[in-house]
Amino acid sequence: MAVRESLEVADGGCDDDGHRPRRAGTAWTCAAHIITAVIGSGVLSLAWSVAQLGWVVGPACMFCFALVTYVSAALLAGCYRTGDPEKGHRNPSYMDAVRAYLGKKHTWACGSLQYVSLYGCGVAYTITTATSIRYPAAPPVTPLFLLCTASITCLCISNSRALVLICFYILCCCCCCCWLILLIILTLTLVCFCVLRLVCSVLLDAGCRAILKANCYHKHGHDAPCSYEGSYYMLVFGAAQLFLSFIPDFHDMAWLSVVAAVMSFSYAFIGLGLGMATTIANGTIKGSITGVPMRTPMQKIWRVSQAIGDIAFAYPYSLILLEIQDTLKSPPAENKTMKRASMISILVTTFFYLCCGCFGYAAFGSDAPGNLLTGFGFYEPYWLIDFANACIILHLLGGYQVYSQPIFQFADRFFAERFPDSGFVNDFHTLQLPCLPPWRVNLLRVCFRTVYVASTTAVAVAFPYFNEVLALLGALNFWPLAIYFPVEMYFIQRNVTRWSARWVVLQTFSVVCLLVSAFALVGSIEGLISQKLG
Repeated sequence: MAVRESLEVADGGCDDDGHRPRRAGTAWTCAAHIITAVIGSGVLSLAWSVAQLGWVVGPACMFCFALVTYVSAALLAGCYRTGDPEKGHRNPSYMDAVRAYLGKKHTWACGSLQYVSLYGCGVAYTITTATSIRYPAAPPVTPLFLLCTASITCLCISNSRALVLICFYILCCCCCCCWLILLIILTLTLVCFCVLRLVCSVLLDAGCRAILKANCYHKHGHDAPCSYEGSYYMLVFGAAQLFLSFIPDFHDMAWLSVVAAVMSFSYAFIGLGLGMATTIANGTIKGSITGVPMRTPMQKIWRVSQAIGDIAFAYPYSLILLEIQDTLKSPPAENKTMKRASMISILVTTFFYLCCGCFGYAAFGSDAPGNLLTGFGFYEPYWLIDFANACIILHLLGGYQVYSQPIFQFADRFFAERFPDSGFVNDFHTLQLPCLPPWRVNLLRVCFRTVYVASTTAVAVAFPYFNEVLALLGALNFWPLAIYFPVEMYFIQRNVTRWSARWVVLQTFSVVCLLVSAFALVGSIEGLISQKLG
């Protein structure tokens, strides 16, 4: 993993498990990775969430989720080693820990939820990028722009000149064929991982439209009818991801995490700065104790549940906690270092989230947009807004692949184990294109990854709703992945007996979080249905 590689130092030694090079991570490097992983596109919806909850419940809800996230992280950190917390067998990933403590059945359930979460992030990223990318230029220019971007990305990350030439060859000669194939496959996509990619697609669409709108409003005035259809840009993003999905070892590129981190911090700080500047310029703090007024109490309940889901999406990092912990040196014991790093990172993240959410609400009050940078509470300076949305696009272009590559790897392993004698699954064929070196192609990868990208694009086109999609993913994954599995593993790791005081407290904690997740899940589903039918 990129996180692990970026923290290790090749000192020639090895750890107790024979790992080379010796792990060299510290509490500060660990906290830096957690902050980098947590602060992302979820921060853009926090002003809207605070607006729905009001000045009292909104900040209080963030503090509660921060506390819950720390408790979850502390429980999970203790499960890094099976048995002895200092010398036991290491569990370098979330799935390894679940397998070691809870067995095969729980592993399958955990894996399903994990891959659904990854798929959903892909969908959300597609939507957000499409919302951020829209320039007021003629639409036919945009496909070439994004496809060229994909080819340039290939050039930057690939060690093979042949792969770069192939990308440009496809760009110049096979663009129409790719679009035809994509449109055909779209009719088959809803049966393939219909939940997992929803979040990535929503995020892409938001980013594309925002750039177009920013320039349109700057040129024609803030009251101009600047409206752009997002489905077109989602299809363009899907075509670009078709190229990127075939880059070998994309997920192992350590620099990708650095680029994504720089981009995410850039647009997050721009959003924070614009919110602060707008609040100061207004000369007053907008908003109310109860939040945005709604026509009926039921509508208010649904909005509150969606806001809770958005906050739930922004906080937990349980899926990557053990992988980050696997980079830490010992002594001291890894679980102690991780608890300290979690405390540092959660304090920093909570402060940053409170600033973004509260300054956004103070600036716009009940009119706080669902996406702080693409919902157009801000109009000027348009060049800064364009830059922020460009950062979103660059972040999500690579982020889509970061979330997709684990699924691609799982599919490769799964089918290879199930069909060891299948030529379709295991054989690589040499494709000779005119004027290009030979290219090794695996038919399973071509089919699976193409269908996968097409399916995420199709789900994003069907449900291009930023806040509702984030709320759905946050509610769907918060309790099982951040609460249930860590609590159950902790019981086994510490031999906690039933009906003891510790058992009752943690089970009560789990049940309360389950009810909150269910409330947010119902509200997010209602929001998706209302947006789709309304």
